[in-house]
Amino acid sequence: MPIQTLHRLADLEPRQWDALLPSAQPFLRHAFLSALEDSGSVGAASGWQPEHRLLRDDQGRLRAAAPAYLKSHSYGEYVFDWAWADACQRAGIPYYPKLLAAVPFSPVSGARLLGDPAAARELLEGWVDELDRAGVSGLHVNFTRAADDAQLAGREDWLERLGCQFHWHNRGYRDFQDFLDAFSSRKRKQVRKEREQVAGQGIDFAWLQGGELREADWDFVYACYANTYHVRGREPYLTRTFFSLLAERMPEAIRVVLARQGTRPVAMAFSLVGDDSFYGRYWGCLAEFDRLHFETCFYQGIDYAIGQGLQRFDAGAQGEHKLIRGFEPVLTRSWHHLRHPGLRAAVAEFLEQERAGIRRYAEQAREALPYRRDDQG
Repeated sequence: MPIQTLHRLADLEPRQWDALLPSAQPFLRHAFLSALEDSGSVGAASGWQPEHRLLRDDQGRLRAAAPAYLKSHSYGEYVFDWAWADACQRAGIPYYPKLLAAVPFSPVSGARLLGDPAAARELLEGWVDELDRAGVSGLHVNFTRAADDAQLAGREDWLERLGCQFHWHNRGYRDFQDFLDAFSSRKRKQVRKEREQVAGQGIDFAWLQGGELREADWDFVYACYANTYHVRGREPYLTRTFFSLLAERMPEAIRVVLARQGTRPVAMAFSLVGDDSFYGRYWGCLAEFDRLHFETCFYQGIDYAIGQGLQRFDAGAQGEHKLIRGFEPVLTRSWHHLRHPGLRAAVAEFLEQERAGIRRYAEQAREALPYRRDDQG
């Protein structure tokens, strides 16, 4: 069967899409991806034109799929290829549009080729065959899981790119103090001091699930989220409507912690949960408080994950400041199929050097972790 292109996820029944998902990770669910589309957060106007790929059998049953977008820029991807685009512009080679298999604005590793391995492989091969007709510079698959890596590794003309994030892992901690006891003495004192500084400003915290937030609460959440972009002179990726739609469609996956000074909310962190993982996504504040970012985004999340028995805390891209707070370096992968032979050769040479550098960086980053060694108290 030929591969189909779906321009609107709402045209596919949620149960058909979700039946292909290998896990309960929230970012791949029909509810999440369709909320991005229906809220206007993605679409032609945003440079994220949905072009999801579907593979059906002879009876019309969905066998494989991929969340995909036609991109006219590289914003919101967190796998940075601006230098590649600039090189193409100087050489007179068109780089946009390009095709991207990813979850918009979400640097979270997960399935990108949905369905059983044989069907996913058939989808991938057919997709590559159509790239010339599609008039795109290439196909990019960002933040893959191990099963997708196995499908892509060793394939002709596919280039592997490594990245590094920082994730927290639950080592069976009983509570936050048990977690801190794994730190060296000096690093323990630093975290305690940071938490005391926040408490000393009269700030406490309230955790809410998606169904517990009213529209007025979502107004505050969005104001905080948008402010993190406005202070940098940028427009936020997500619309206000997205948060209401997500709360309607998958409230059980949403966690919001509100930082309050007295009865007044002053900051928030928005997160999602799925499988055994906690995903910190968005943060924002409407006033400046010393050390509030670390408490709201990291310590509150760790405390919550321990209390709920969650095994991993993915706090998003970048952020070396996470290391001294117990988040460990983790390698991420993306894969790139570039049609122009000269561009492909140049990028391949660059990526070979970059991969070695990323591996060295991740190894060196471990030296900054706060966990005590045998010779430390």
